[in-house]
Amino acid sequence: MDRITEKIDLIKKVYSKTEYPKIIDTQFQQLGKLSVNQQIAETVTVDDFFQYYNNLFYDIPSYGASNSHEYLVKTSGEYINFDQDNEIIVALRAEITQLRRDLLQSQIEKAEALTGQKLNINVDNIGDADISGTTEYNQILSTIPSSPTEPNTTNTVTF
Repeated sequence: MDRITEKIDLIKKVYSKTEYPKIIDTQFQQLGKLSVNQQIAETVTVDDFFQYYNNLFYDIPSYGASNSHEYLVKTSGEYINFDQDNEIIVALRAEITQLRRDLLQSQIEKAEALTGQKLNINVDNIGDADISGTTEYNQILSTIPSSPTEPNTTNTVTF
């Protein structure tokens, strides 16, 4: 294999000790423009952060992938494991829905007992939506009289 050889001349310029500082910048201006004390004084503290946050509160966009209230809520929620609390809320909502379903069933039974008519409503077919806000629920409530329409014929014993 043939190698092509070429001659390269290197030129080295040497500066004297007195000439060197005049030509080369030895102040390191690009590395640290502030002293350590100045950097510490300019460091934002937690108190400073919240003061800035309160001052900028209405200037911060509500929603957005970053630099928004939504971003702050999501990242802070992840940090403090907020989903754990959210799971508790979901469980409580499910319990409330079941209690509403049970209440609706008892009110249906009451309406059937007072009117003597079968309503043929299955509360298990009602979705997990807010039962109290449904039209069907409100119709059932409106059919239930506040007091019995007939005299009580149930045998009761007074002691």
